[in-house]
Amino acid sequence: MSDHITLVGNIVGDPEERLTRGGESIAAFRLAVSERRFDRERGQWVDGHTSYYAVSVFGELGKNALASVRKGERVVVTGRLRLREWENETKRGLSADVTAEAIGHDLRWGVTRFQRTPRGDAARPDAADTATSGADEWAPEAGPDGSTSSEDPGHAESSERATPVAAESTPF
Repeated sequence: MSDHITLVGNIVGDPEERLTRGGESIAAFRLAVSERRFDRERGQWVDGHTSYYAVSVFGELGKNALASVRKGERVVVTGRLRLREWENETKRGLSADVTAEAIGHDLRWGVTRFQRTPRGDAARPDAADTATSGADEWAPEAGPDGSTSSEDPGHAESSERATPVAAESTPF
């Protein structure tokens, strides 16, 4: 049985690339999730118990994780949790394994920059040009006179900008 879980923690070691029996690439790393609480008696924040999770990341997400995250970085991981009992010659234990469905940096502690990976058509010669242009992909198409739909060809650009309209109260 597996449960859906979201974890926020620090990567313990650099992600490693592993291969399945079928030759597929997997990113694997350990995630430390610590409880922090404010101790009123001491007047300071203290660390509580730390739980460790083995995280496996498959497919394109795994390839992107190998290129994006490193040891010590704080990340948010969402995925499926599976608790697994194990035993060897000297001891027994319980392992918490997570198969990641999404990973991202925790932006409370820093900034990151998103870069879209090229699609499967990256092998085409003209795909390299569009993959690096980024913003051009979303730019409006120019009309026959070179103007875009957001431009008004009948009016010159005013040096004063219109006052922005307040956004609606809902975030979406």
